[in-house]
Amino acid sequence: MDLADLGAAQLARMIHGGEITSAELVEACLARIDARDEAVKAWTHLDPEYARKQAANRDTYRATGAPCGPLHGIPVGIKDIFDTDDLPTENGSILDAGRQPNKDCTVVSLLRSAGAVIMGKSVTTEFAVYSPGKTRNPHDPGRTPGGSSSGSAAAVASGMVPLALGSQTNGSVIRPASFCGVVGFKPSHGRISRAGVLSLSRTLDHVGVFARSLEDAALISDCLISHDPADPDTRPAAAPRMQEIATQEPPAEPRFAFIKTPVWEHAEAETQAAFEELSDFLGDHCDAVPTPPEFDRAVENLTSIMCPDLARSLSGYMNRGEAQISDRLRGMIEDGKKITAVDYNTCVDQIGPLRAWIGSLCDDYDAILTPAACGEAPLGLEATGDPIFCSTWTYLGVPAVSLPLMEGPNGMPLGVQLVGPRGDDARLLRTSRWLAAKVADAS
Repeated sequence: MDLADLGAAQLARMIHGGEITSAELVEACLARIDARDEAVKAWTHLDPEYARKQAANRDTYRATGAPCGPLHGIPVGIKDIFDTDDLPTENGSILDAGRQPNKDCTVVSLLRSAGAVIMGKSVTTEFAVYSPGKTRNPHDPGRTPGGSSSGSAAAVASGMVPLALGSQTNGSVIRPASFCGVVGFKPSHGRISRAGVLSLSRTLDHVGVFARSLEDAALISDCLISHDPADPDTRPAAAPRMQEIATQEPPAEPRFAFIKTPVWEHAEAETQAAFEELSDFLGDHCDAVPTPPEFDRAVENLTSIMCPDLARSLSGYMNRGEAQISDRLRGMIEDGKKITAVDYNTCVDQIGPLRAWIGSLCDDYDAILTPAACGEAPLGLEATGDPIFCSTWTYLGVPAVSLPLMEGPNGMPLGVQLVGPRGDDARLLRTSRWLAAKVADAS
């Protein structure tokens, strides 16, 4: 048994039960990194001795008999836009080379409190936007892993860590999860604090997670979902009990709304056929549902919010090093400067009615079924793929999950995206688990 191949929930039970130590698990992950990272290139900062020291401290603490957190001794990869006080945070840009924060971001603090081992910093695209980093797809090094959370998705897919953090302002969790063949979960907007994380757009920024199973995604989400006064979009609320609910059987067999969205023509022919087949397989559990005309502008609306917010958030970098910023990002910033305040605020105002439509739809359906990406990971490393099948759901701030249930024509992973109403994150994971089990039973 190679510990690097096991899921986080199982590993946590083994550590809590004394079957393995955190030191043994970290060594297994480091061995996997040694074996695979030369080809995958998932990490931008990794200090094996520091990871070993954390693991030894976790094991010493457990030996005292004191209560241990739910992630005690479990290695977690951290996207390199999350501030860490013991590792550099360079935001995927030469302009931040050597940048060393003096405190952890909120979610890293929560991971440490839960007992996690901070394994290292995973590669991000430039400022978590489009310009690729060095990471390659672990299933085919000639293909992109997606972005912007490229290193996190690839590290989990390769068995280098069982869990990793990512972020999504457009499609940066769901798309790389689809391309790399892992579970990617983007909770509702405001569920997880973004304090101490590179800020691009208050309206669109989400923290998300990568895992090898839905149970694992729920486990780490339970540790991260909380109110944080430093993030004004979080709010005091009862704990959602993600893992408990996600692992339950649904009270009734779920029903799915198959939504092609107005961007359906962007899906590759094989993707369209695969989703038609999945809809047919689900039979009476799935209905094709059209979106109202107001959804036609959702992707454009996201862009009309994101680009001005990029211009504002990254203005300091533009002022001190415009020549070191990629042409594409500079172009987005320039486009953002041309959008009027009236148009920007109109796009923000349209979120509420569209979000309400999803809420009413999910009175009759448990989840929306839709592609996670246009197709399998494209060949080439010059781009990270099209996020267009994620854009609408990010714009609306609703929870989304990518499940590795399909293969593309070249044998590469192809994700199934499920979407739920805002705030119904645990139910979405429970529904997703039912679907994954149903597909597995039929295969």
